[in-house]
Formats: sequence, C-alpha cells, structure tokens
Amino acid sequence: MLERIWIKRRHRGPMDERPTATLVAEAGLVDSADQGGRRQVTLLALEAWDATARGLGVELDPILRRANLLISGIDLVHTRGRTLAMGECRLRIEGETRPCERMDEAQPGLQTALESDWRGGVFASVMDSGTLRVGDPVRWID
Repeated sequence: MLERIWIKRRHRGPMDERPTATLVAEAGLVDSADQGGRRQVTLLALEAWDATARGLGVELDPILRRANLLISGIDLVHTRGRTLAMGECRLRIEGETRPCERMDEAQPGLQTALESDWRGGVFASVMDSGTLRVGDPVRWID
C-alpha cells in the first residue's frame, strides 16, 4: 500500500508531505526538484525502514530518508527491472538508492545501517502518467 507521499521543492530542500501526487511518464513527480532526472521517483519500503530504526535502537520518521513514496507490503530488495503498479501508474525499478552522508546528519550511523539489503530504497522511472493517492494498492505486475 502507498503509505505516504513526499515532494522535494528544491535540491537539498524540505520534503513536503501530500495526500496525492501527479506522475508524468518519463519525467517523474510534478513539482519535484528531481523531475526529469534519472531518479524520477524514489521509493522506500516501510518494513525495511522500521527494521533499520530498530537496529539502531531509535524511532525515526521515514521522511528523514528523503524518498518520494513510502510503501508497505512490498520487498524492494534486488528488484531492478521489475514493474510496480500503483494507483493509475506503473513504475519500473531502475536500481538501488544508495544512502548519502545526509543520513548521518539525521541520525548517526543511519547511512551505514541503510547500506545493506537495499534498505535505502530504490529509484524508478515512470511508465504511465496518472495520480497517486495515499492508500492506493501497490503490487508487482511482472
């Protein structure tokens, strides 16, 4: 399920939470600073995030990861090339999102904790334009 949606206003800028978002095929999220880039959309699995926080012995809001979409019930480990259906859209997983030093600014040790098992999430390309809503089902279609 699509749990949360965030849009980044500018590079290194704040993440704005939204109940809906519009995706544009081959471009990404409308109003996102990263629209049109290689990482059109970034996704984070809630279960992987929670496991990471437990391993660090802290509670962490997933917004700290700076992903666009927080999903649950889907394992993102080693999924390059697979396709997700979400709301009106399809997203093709292009690769793993590697954690950067900003993670340690949010929580010491977070960057290293996110480096194994694709815990930092994935980036995807947008195959179909459409609207996403928090609560939309998410499923593999390949």
